[in-house]
Amino acid sequence: MGIVNVTPDSFFDGGVVYPGNHPDAAVRLARRLAAEGAAIIDVGGESTRPGADPVDEAEELARVVPVIEALAAANAPEPKPVVSIDTMKPEVARQAVAAGAQLVNDVSGGPPELLEVVARTGVGYVFMHRRGTPKDMQQHVDYGDVVGDVFDALTDGLRRCVAAGIPESRIAVDPGIGFAKTVAQNCALLRAVPELRSLGRPVVVGASRKSFLGKLLDGESTADRLEGSLACAALATADRAGVLRVHDVAETARAVRVARAIAAADDAVVRA
Repeated sequence: MGIVNVTPDSFFDGGVVYPGNHPDAAVRLARRLAAEGAAIIDVGGESTRPGADPVDEAEELARVVPVIEALAAANAPEPKPVVSIDTMKPEVARQAVAAGAQLVNDVSGGPPELLEVVARTGVGYVFMHRRGTPKDMQQHVDYGDVVGDVFDALTDGLRRCVAAGIPESRIAVDPGIGFAKTVAQNCALLRAVPELRSLGRPVVVGASRKSFLGKLLDGESTADRLEGSLACAALATADRAGVLRVHDVAETARAVRVARAIAAADDAVVRA
């Protein structure tokens, strides 16, 4: 899943494709990521970095809908990836799906109104664990057992999704790396991908360029966290995560190819 942040304030690449030359810059980035190996393009118009301010509905729609329309157009060039809308707002999700999005990536924990839109439109859905809001989420890191607590929250979320009318087969789960988690808690959840897979749904891992990697890399800036991102991607691949949400598609695709080959090697291949 390649990330296209149509925002001026994303933690990593804010302002690169917005507001200047909108929507062409974002569309070009999305097509490059697809060519590099992204099967899904995740288009977002509101930053969810720690401390981020909310964006009003009209502004978010103006940012994302033209990009989605261009990517989903019948005459769009190949390869044509699945288009995902990264939003917490029901109306943004509804209009994004009408524009051609096939997946709703929701970082807000499944509010009923958004679940209703997903159920009604018949698209896929990513349910993510989160506490609080981007403004205050890092004040909510008090877990008894972060893996157990997140597992239970995802289990409950799956139940709510199904009760809202979303078939379980259309749902993926995301432990919310970086959302109301400390460095140690993020690491514990990354190590727990096999446990999370026991929920029976694909696990989405979104660790790319996040601040906990900077802390593990001695304070490296967002621009200097590629190696940490690739380490997370390789380990998640070995643990059979379903989706990797990343900024650096070409590099991640190469790392994943090697990680898959190692994970799939049997004794006969190793001896040979």
